[in-house]
Amino acid sequence: MNNAVNDGGGAGVWSATGFRPGTKAGAGAGPGTGSPSGTPGGADGDTRDGEIWSGCWVAERLGVELVGDEGLGELLGLALRRNPKRAHLLVSHVLGKHIPQSPAVVYGYGFALGLRVRDLLGEDEARRAVVLGYAETATGLGHSVADGVGLAPCLHSTRRPVDGVARAGGFEESHSHATSHLLLPENPGLLAGDGPLVLVDDEFSTGNTVLNTIRDLHERYPRDRYVIVALVDMRSAADLGRLDDFAREIGARVDLVTAASGTVRLPEGVLEKGQALVARYESEAEAPEAPVRPVLRVELGWPAGIPDGGRHGFTPEHRVRLEGALPAMAARIADALPSDARRVLVLGFEELMYAPLRLGVALEKLTDAEVRYSTTTRSPVLAVDDPGYAIRTRLVFPAHDNPADGPGDRYAYNVAGAGFDAVVAVVDSTADTPELHAPDGLLARLSAHTPSVLLAVVPSYAPARPSTVSPSVSSTERPFMLPEPLRGPEFSSYAPDEVGWLLQDLSDTKLEAPTEEREEAIQSGGAHYAESLPVEYQPSDAYQELFHNALAVSATRIAQAVGVVTETVLAERSPRPVLVSLARAGTPVGVLMRRWAQHRHGLDLPHYAVSIVRGRGIDANALRWLAAHHDPADIVFVDGWTGKGAITRELAQAVEEFEASDGITGFDPEIAVLADPGSCVRTYGTREDFLIPSACLNSTVSGLISRTVLRADLVGEHDYHGAKFYRELAAADVSVAFLDAVSDRFDAVDEAVDNQVKELLSTDRSPTWEGWAAVERISEEYGIHDVNLVKPGVGEATRVLLRRVPWKILARAGAGADLDHVRLLAEQRGVPVEEVAELPYTCVGLIHPKYTRGATGADGKAVSV
Repeated sequence: MNNAVNDGGGAGVWSATGFRPGTKAGAGAGPGTGSPSGTPGGADGDTRDGEIWSGCWVAERLGVELVGDEGLGELLGLALRRNPKRAHLLVSHVLGKHIPQSPAVVYGYGFALGLRVRDLLGEDEARRAVVLGYAETATGLGHSVADGVGLAPCLHSTRRPVDGVARAGGFEESHSHATSHLLLPENPGLLAGDGPLVLVDDEFSTGNTVLNTIRDLHERYPRDRYVIVALVDMRSAADLGRLDDFAREIGARVDLVTAASGTVRLPEGVLEKGQALVARYESEAEAPEAPVRPVLRVELGWPAGIPDGGRHGFTPEHRVRLEGALPAMAARIADALPSDARRVLVLGFEELMYAPLRLGVALEKLTDAEVRYSTTTRSPVLAVDDPGYAIRTRLVFPAHDNPADGPGDRYAYNVAGAGFDAVVAVVDSTADTPELHAPDGLLARLSAHTPSVLLAVVPSYAPARPSTVSPSVSSTERPFMLPEPLRGPEFSSYAPDEVGWLLQDLSDTKLEAPTEEREEAIQSGGAHYAESLPVEYQPSDAYQELFHNALAVSATRIAQAVGVVTETVLAERSPRPVLVSLARAGTPVGVLMRRWAQHRHGLDLPHYAVSIVRGRGIDANALRWLAAHHDPADIVFVDGWTGKGAITRELAQAVEEFEASDGITGFDPEIAVLADPGSCVRTYGTREDFLIPSACLNSTVSGLISRTVLRADLVGEHDYHGAKFYRELAAADVSVAFLDAVSDRFDAVDEAVDNQVKELLSTDRSPTWEGWAAVERISEEYGIHDVNLVKPGVGEATRVLLRRVPWKILARAGAGADLDHVRLLAEQRGVPVEEVAELPYTCVGLIHPKYTRGATGADGKAVSV
């Protein structure tokens, strides 16, 4: 790692007694100056020699010291948070968030840091870079850094979900009061390149947020180089080595560019003392109110097609167009200001920092007035009217952009009492709501403290459909925000890294119905099978013994099939496939394939489970999430086995329809299965119809997850299909035991797998669909006349006995132990088992073709316990 900080400048301690020179900033801290090369005007003189440092009040009462570069105190003051996680707040004089500052100074700091990044990378690498700023404080800073780099697009994280934009990533900021960050680029490929990623934050303290971001993105979009940019490097001595260790861990170069460096010395008990101070002074924090004055709206003439910021990406071309339009927009603001206004504040709005900053810079050039810039914020901070405290006054008003996390207070600091003759409030159109104009809203709060309030509204950028979408496709509205996959132990008994479920949790919903009622509704056309769930089968002692005996006998056979299908996928489909199981029968197989790839090749393959429903297709929202996070060409759909091939055909049709509706291409609908007795696919572990023990049970061998549910009153347009997590069945769960029993046999089958794969790869494996032909023949011979009621294969016949109203079981003559569990279930249900010569499957389950409540097997008992 290269620690790229400024050279020169002394060091010292900023404390309650003032500045003491000559003290280093902690072990390993590099030297720096308070203002980076090329920054105009320094820190606007807010902390000059002989003046009170704006951290003295906190330092005196809490014993906090700022240790570092001589210019550090000019950049930072101190305040107290209303936050149970961290007592103090480093308040930047040059960020333009809490303290009004010259817009040229704020922009100059970011731009100068960007120039240094460009020098560090070189022009070629700078052209391939992407700049990522953090919401909310570093959105404007990140954008300014990108302007200094000059050749790179920028993006900033956001806490605002946006309709029509799929999530490309996210991360947590542990010390923040509002932690969830979203990455919502309009172009899904913005983060997928291999050029340098430049991450920008206002301060680099523990490094946790930045490292979490890099770790998350590096897993999805690995690259060789990262640059971290911050106004100040405030790591403790204990944290100084973490960045080097992390760079070695991921095998990438990580550089650090900062304006100044130091650290904060915190005495014991500082959090408790800080909270006590906040409680003591809180009642005195509000700024006094004054009469409300009218607000004047200014029409900016914002250029069409230019984003309001970097929430969805902002390119160098956008910047060129914006800079051409800024003088005219600033002139409109200047014309609307009172002629006698001598001190003007341009006030941005939370994440909307860059647009008002650039308007402020342009206005500063046009007028003789003293222009300052700051923004509103979500951060609750104590205000104390003392010259040694960084936050002198606080305005409180309700959120006015319908935030996803619900209503709450928002704040504007150091505005009241600052002597502004006019305030220009700049918001985006999403935030131009009745709450903004309400009697207790931001505009009213501002007008009580300044003679003139102007409102300038920047149109919220509406992203176009992703670039993978064909222009001919109709602009159907997309889900506003697709959630991340559910994972164990909160959802399923599988380990969190084994599988992510692209489902919604319906565990608290009553979905089970008696078997006979479900069958009558399904066959009468009154309901679809996916609209309810069967009562979960609880195996008897005898049946459990059959399961464990079958697993002991077949584990090696299954391990070999797992190895064969995985090696075939790696050889023919993708060297780093993304496994997507069809829930739920495919899920144990997907987990085993993932384990094989780790065992044999050291690969850590992503694995998800999605829902597909016969007659309704695959979950389109799950496909959208997958397309936003992975290359569709790497997706390999996985299932347990084929019967007659209905799901194979369903998936092919569903993918075709999805491509037509969304314009996203690249998904290969061919399923990889453990067993293909129906000869429906090319990628399989075996074509023998044998007992796969995971077919013997329901949720207790599938991570305690139910079959998937698709019902209009539960699954909306923007929802994943649903499923239940049967936590109450944990005592009977054998899901992990099944996986472990099979994967324990991997070493024993290595050679057999190699031989079989070699043979298969040179064999014509084209599907013959002989299983489908056999089902059609059986349907006619037995007078059923509906192929959906014929369930071929050991797995499907088992499902009939566990979930439906069975009529009879056809067993191949001479079938042995593979059918022991089927015979036991049939006996419990009172279902006859007929031996049939030359049956192409080991067995076939027949659902009663003309169900009435008096039909065979419909005695009101699901299965004997």
